[in-house]
Amino acid sequence: MAAAELVFYTHPQSRGRIVRWMLEEVGEPYRTEVLEYGGSMKSPEYLAIHPLGKVPALRHGDVVVTEVAAICAYLADAFASKGLAPACDSPLRGAYYRWMFFAAGPLEAAVSNRALGFVVPPERRRMIGYGSFEETLAAVEAAVAARGPWLLGERFSAADVYLGSHLVFGLRFGTIEKRPVFEDYCALLTQRPAWRRAAELDDAAAAAKQG
Repeated sequence: MAAAELVFYTHPQSRGRIVRWMLEEVGEPYRTEVLEYGGSMKSPEYLAIHPLGKVPALRHGDVVVTEVAAICAYLADAFASKGLAPACDSPLRGAYYRWMFFAAGPLEAAVSNRALGFVVPPERRRMIGYGSFEETLAAVEAAVAARGPWLLGERFSAADVYLGSHLVFGLRFGTIEKRPVFEDYCALLTQRPAWRRAAELDDAAAAAKQG
């Protein structure tokens, strides 16, 4: 029986770069469909895949997954032999879920709001999942420093791909302040062969669009 085809819908200047890295870590063949902002992303064909007309999205046979953290978690489980997620009965599974979805919730919200100039008034912090930007970064710093070199200690996982991508991009674009713990962690992440392959593919796709 033929393996179900993996189709990756993306744009090289989007959060799709995180999924590209995850796909390269998985190492299975996949087909890339590059979409245009305001064009093919809003086509009826693509809206049937992602109703918001956003990228990335993934189709695996008849299964469609959107949202970056969900795609990373799905790929880790769909290709469990690659070792990118602890087994469901592993004591590491809790930390894996915790930091994957901490990055998808509090971290992304805190960084995005700060970049937009929105500061939560102290008296309203209990209404916001992340409390404050400072508290959120402190939690991430503690998580990265606690075990090392990865979020699960010696075991690299999809949680490193997802949370680590937020830190790599945040340091690069100045939305996250430089801290030694973050810089050391990101240096390890960006030395991974899969990260480099993914970056080369997306950089080449971006250059081709500009050319």
